[in-house]
Amino acid sequence: MRHIVFRDPYVNETYDVTRSLSNLWESIRVPIIAPILRIAVYICIVMSALLFVERVYMAIVITFVKFFGKKRYTKYQLDSIKDDLEKNKNYPTVLVQIPMFNEKEVYKLSIGAVCGLSWPSDRLIVQVLDDSTSEALRAMVKLECQKWMARGVNVKYETRDNRNGYKAGALRDGLKKHYVEDCEFVVIFDADFQPEGDFLWRTVPYLLENPELGLVQARWKFVNADECMMTRLQEMSLDYHFTVEQEVGSSTCSFFGFNGTAGVWRIRAINDAGGWKDRTTVEDMDLAVRAGLKGWKFLFVGDLEVKNELPSTFKAYRYQQHRWSCGPANLFRKMFIEIITCERVSLYKKWHVIYAFFLVRKIIAHWVTFFFYCVVIPATILVPEVHLPRPLAIYLPACITILNAIITIRYEDLDKPNTISYSSIFQKSPKELINLKPHLFFHRSLHLLVFWILFENVMSLHRSKAAIIGLLEANRVNEWIVTEKLGNMMKQRFSANTAKRPRSHIRERIHILELIMGMCLLHCAVYNMFYGNNHFFIYLLLQAGAFFVVGLGYVGTVIPN
Repeated sequence: MRHIVFRDPYVNETYDVTRSLSNLWESIRVPIIAPILRIAVYICIVMSALLFVERVYMAIVITFVKFFGKKRYTKYQLDSIKDDLEKNKNYPTVLVQIPMFNEKEVYKLSIGAVCGLSWPSDRLIVQVLDDSTSEALRAMVKLECQKWMARGVNVKYETRDNRNGYKAGALRDGLKKHYVEDCEFVVIFDADFQPEGDFLWRTVPYLLENPELGLVQARWKFVNADECMMTRLQEMSLDYHFTVEQEVGSSTCSFFGFNGTAGVWRIRAINDAGGWKDRTTVEDMDLAVRAGLKGWKFLFVGDLEVKNELPSTFKAYRYQQHRWSCGPANLFRKMFIEIITCERVSLYKKWHVIYAFFLVRKIIAHWVTFFFYCVVIPATILVPEVHLPRPLAIYLPACITILNAIITIRYEDLDKPNTISYSSIFQKSPKELINLKPHLFFHRSLHLLVFWILFENVMSLHRSKAAIIGLLEANRVNEWIVTEKLGNMMKQRFSANTAKRPRSHIRERIHILELIMGMCLLHCAVYNMFYGNNHFFIYLLLQAGAFFVVGLGYVGTVIPN
């Protein structure tokens, strides 16, 4: 009896379970997990190489464009076209469409800005397309339109009994009105966009000069970029999109995606492309691709900026990013055969649309960021049998990030805030060079570069999932939720002296997938810290922290319910 040892049965059970799981992992790691992970590493390396080549190509093109001042819109004599237009008084009739849906906070801003556009009043029609579900809000928007009608602006207030086709349906129905028959061009502004008074004078003449142009796209400028950390990071990403992607597309094959707003279309180009379609959640990109396949050319005017608002709540940003990632993937699925069989455009343009525009930028870019940097690399730490080449795991993404930073620089004069070309820098004296400042990464947001990388990696989870949904046409593929705009509400809330703290539902703040990813990365970081022979745990700890911050909802502004 004295040899009998009494042990806690719970301790034995826990020990047995742990040992069983450990034995199971050891038995499947080498014969099953390692080969699968090795294949995943090779696939991710190939996708990273494709992304790197694309980034290098765009860096070369944009450097040439900036250094020699060869932006495509600079070859047009805009001033002479304007002078000739004013001399002959042969103004085209322009339609301006403002689609809106329950835009209580911003409708006055957009209507007021559009009605203040400088253009002959008898050649300008402002069309407010209001799909709001609130009758009280419709009455407010209509009253605002009537106010501008009394001031002599030709404003047409249009409503629908349904939301068929969402924004695309509203724009399509707006073009069917009888008073649009005489219009030659149509300008589209979302409800939070506020164009300057000379917007039409800086866009329409390009279309008059070149009958092959179907679209003139302006750049976005964000009025709330400094509202919170999330809006600053969005500004960095979107600045790369406009400064590089749009400029390269405009300068090389005259094709890029329409941004859905702040652009001027030739109505004949819209009709030639088949009009607005609501088959995906990116009706703007759909129209641009179809018009491009018909042979129409596009022009991006990078020195023309239109003020608008970034989504400052994480909920609104998630919905926007789902639509922006799911829609292009779904459109790629629907139009792949149509693009290949198109005979009206060159082989190079078809290759650009399929490979660069869709495959690399809209799909591979998201998948590489998530699967390689957030899944495969951490998994190799737990499976030492899989060798991960350090140059590809560290130096390649570092090169891509540095390229993105360098080619997004815009030099600005402190006295004259308009962007200048690189070629003019070499014509300035040393004293004048001191007066120049790099605008974005090397002046304003250099200190946020690490936060930007971590946040983009977190969002790649959401974007990759949305891209897969779009390719498979799975659930939520046609989900359309209008991005919430706050207008002046946040300024009013911060300026008001109130003792109540903003509250939000815990269910809206917690994001389970992000928390699970954070736990997985934290586990890999701790394992690497104790058993690894490299320093990957530094990156893994930072990335796990970013997933936890987002998963707990501590990002963006918090709006009281």
